[in-house]
Amino acid sequence: MESGKKPVTDPKVLQRTFRALNHRNYRLFFGGQGISLVGTWMQQIAMGWLVYHLTNSAFLLGVVGFSSQICSFIFSPFAGVFSDRWNRHRMLVATQTFSMIQAFILAFLTLTHMITIHQIIILSIFLGVVNAFDMPTRQSFVVEMVERREDLGNAIALNSFLFNGARLVGPSIAGIFISLLGEGMCFLLNGISFFAVIIALLAMEMKPVKREPGKTQILKGLKEGFTYGYGFVPIRSILLLLSLTSLVGMAYTTLMPVFAKDILHGTSQTYGFLMAASGMGAAIGAIYLASRKSILGLFRIIAMSSGIFGLGLIVFSFSRSLWFSLFLLLLVGYGMMVQMASSNTVLQTIVDDTKRGRVMSLYVMSFTGMGPFGSLLGGSLASKIGAPHTLIIAGASCLLGSLLFVKKLPSLREMIRPIYVQKGILSEGLK
Repeated sequence: MESGKKPVTDPKVLQRTFRALNHRNYRLFFGGQGISLVGTWMQQIAMGWLVYHLTNSAFLLGVVGFSSQICSFIFSPFAGVFSDRWNRHRMLVATQTFSMIQAFILAFLTLTHMITIHQIIILSIFLGVVNAFDMPTRQSFVVEMVERREDLGNAIALNSFLFNGARLVGPSIAGIFISLLGEGMCFLLNGISFFAVIIALLAMEMKPVKREPGKTQILKGLKEGFTYGYGFVPIRSILLLLSLTSLVGMAYTTLMPVFAKDILHGTSQTYGFLMAASGMGAAIGAIYLASRKSILGLFRIIAMSSGIFGLGLIVFSFSRSLWFSLFLLLLVGYGMMVQMASSNTVLQTIVDDTKRGRVMSLYVMSFTGMGPFGSLLGGSLASKIGAPHTLIIAGASCLLGSLLFVKKLPSLREMIRPIYVQKGILSEGLK
């Protein structure tokens, strides 16, 4: 008996889902970055556990999160200007090398038992500066690795799958390594993992890309980016919803050690499993987006996924069962990733190539740059009213933002329609 829908295992469905891998440079990046990201997630999990083990303070968890991410808010807009002018390929080689050095220093201090909370904060700031230049450059670099523009959305979704697939694997491995060998080994393995992505980048065959003339003043270029990004209502609406999600919602990752240890009475492995569950949900969301044929309908998906994220946080705050908490974090991870990747896809589709780096820097500033304020706010609030109540407030705020975005959907569709028609995405009207 035949069905009207093709199964997920249908060769054509799989080919469409992973079509960006047909591009050699992207295939190299996908493989190298996949290995490196596992190490990155191991370091992030080990860092949170080490800080909470050294200080037993939810507030200091927030401080470390703030120090590692605040640089994205400050420097990402400037990095976007440089990304539009400089060779993005070379910039990525440099940022990945500096990240590797940071991981090795952190490993050395931890393995020799010399690590202190002050050193952790300093190294977190250093990595934050590196990431401020790395993230908008990496986002903008996708279009240079994928020759066919129609595969751009698929590549962005696969990037998200890669990131969250590593998020599924890395925390689980980190939980085991922390309990057996300590946090220092996680930092060491992360440093080693950077060799994979650096080698992959060096193996790429890049074509010359036309850059914006470098004679324009930095501040003028910065102003042009803000005017362009926030002057168009659809772009502004996406960025504002992302900012809200990051500010009030992403604090859940900072507070996860508190839930693992104090609420669910678990160990470092429990912490790893919780983060892995969120990563699994995000990976599922990424595969869903990668399997889509068109970007049409992504505005509605952005609103729905933000609502799923907020509702998941609220219910999770009440859970005292590990298995139920894992299921809820699956939904939380799904909602977070689908909103993030859908927003990225829409922005990269409608943006002018000469301002791609600056718009992606605004994207990074909205999603990652607001995170430090959320970490600090979440850690401070949790120390006063408790982690569960903090997440209730966070989830309710995300739900409110989702509803406001839904209210704007009709007007956003009308504004975006001419661009979709111009690019051949839409011929008659939005659906």
